[in-house]
Amino acid sequence: MNGTIRVAICDDHRVVTEALRELVNGMPGISCVGTASSAPDALFMLEHIGTDVLLTDLDMPGMDGFELVPRVHDRHPDVRIVVLTMHDEPALVERASEVGADGYVLKSADKDELALAIREVFAGRRYFGGSIASTLLQRTTLSTVGSTLLKDLSTREVEVLAALAEGIGNKEIGARLFISPRTVDTHRTNLMRKLKTHNLAGLVRIAIKAGLVR
Repeated sequence: MNGTIRVAICDDHRVVTEALRELVNGMPGISCVGTASSAPDALFMLEHIGTDVLLTDLDMPGMDGFELVPRVHDRHPDVRIVVLTMHDEPALVERASEVGADGYVLKSADKDELALAIREVFAGRRYFGGSIASTLLQRTTLSTVGSTLLKDLSTREVEVLAALAEGIGNKEIGARLFISPRTVDTHRTNLMRKLKTHNLAGLVRIAIKAGLVR
């Protein structure tokens, strides 16, 4: 395996990890050395398997990708990290970059782009390619205040906050995010508590400051 880039994968959907394993193993000079279905499992895996690049999802139960990335950097500073996700919201891309992600690729990307991202971060460069680069260029004015306000939110809470700011009701948000209206209401309550506001108008103002909506 000399000269081969060793890639580990973390995603809570088994069908995704298996598909990614096959995809990665089909890339010249790149090999999948292990998969994990949760962030704690990924941390355990990295302790026992030599890894050059970690591909991780953001939205996972328990510890999400935003918590995993800095922990990996702290414990395994030589491991490069590429976030592989379906989320293209500017605030999430910005936050992933801030916590230390070396690359950010959408799950809709093709095999060639993913291979390029792996090779780029392995070489010590950062990769925020394709539509993600355009997104960051369009939203370089994301405020520091807004980014700080979002730092304690989970991926799901950011999604709910963005949807609330668009004026969408609980039922529609639930349908969009595949959760129940009751769960949406719980997220709304938690958002108000974390962001120290007492009404929807306050949440909308924070979402605008953070660049979630125009």
